[in-house]
Amino acid sequence: MKIKEIRELSVKELGARKHQLKDEIFRMRLQQQGGQLEKPSQLPVLRREIARIETVLTEKFRIAATAAK
Repeated sequence: MKIKEIRELSVKELGARKHQLKDEIFRMRLQQQGGQLEKPSQLPVLRREIARIETVLTEKFRIAATAAK
């Protein structure tokens, strides 16, 4: 998912997507421990996407806090 697409999502959708990605990383790490992971290069991609989501969430919270003052 590109940053432009992430910025268009609501806070609730971003939270749900972040939770979904963390679950996926968890499952992939279990597969990796068992030696069954087909695409190990996918792990850093998912971590990067979580970081992008967290960045956008922080931006949205800062904007909301500024607007509330």
